[in-house]
Amino acid sequence: MRYEKAQFILPEHLVEMIQQYIDGSYIYIPRKSENRKAWGEQTGVKKALNNRNQMILESYLKGDSIQALSARYYLTEPSIRRIIRSEKMKL
Repeated sequence: MRYEKAQFILPEHLVEMIQQYIDGSYIYIPRKSENRKAWGEQTGVKKALNNRNQMILESYLKGDSIQALSARYYLTEPSIRRIIRSEKMKL
């Protein structure tokens, strides 16, 4: 997120009104609900985690142990089990 200068995008009377409440400080204006993006959608993190989770399931189905997957992906064994269970439910 980047900051925009209010005086360049808002009418002068509105800037003056906002200054009555918060003078010289930062204010966050949330997106409209219809414009919100899901977590990880903008950065691609969600897609990367989904790909990783699919690879974990594929490796498990090919015979890799929970312990080996845990060491390979730097995750706890319960996390690996949770991912496998979740990915199986997607199938």
